[in-house]
Amino acid sequence: MTLITIYGRTGCHLCESAIAVLQSMQEELDFEIQEILIDGNQELQSLYGEQIPVTHIDGAHHDYWRVDPERFRSSLEKHRQRQ
Repeated sequence: MTLITIYGRTGCHLCESAIAVLQSMQEELDFEIQEILIDGNQELQSLYGEQIPVTHIDGAHHDYWRVDPERFRSSLEKHRQRQ
């Protein structure tokens, strides 16, 4: 199963929106969603800072700030073809 990881912060409206977009496609595209909050994690805060939410597909960086459904769908398909 493909794992989509969202790195975000508590109370982040862009993070909540990104998760909602992913959840709306989850059943159709068959993937799991994992949310990791970077609050209090110095390493993750240094990596992602103000770019949250950051989206990864099976550990590979996909995008940041917003989830564009068409871009996500295309990237997910390409990812699966490489496996």
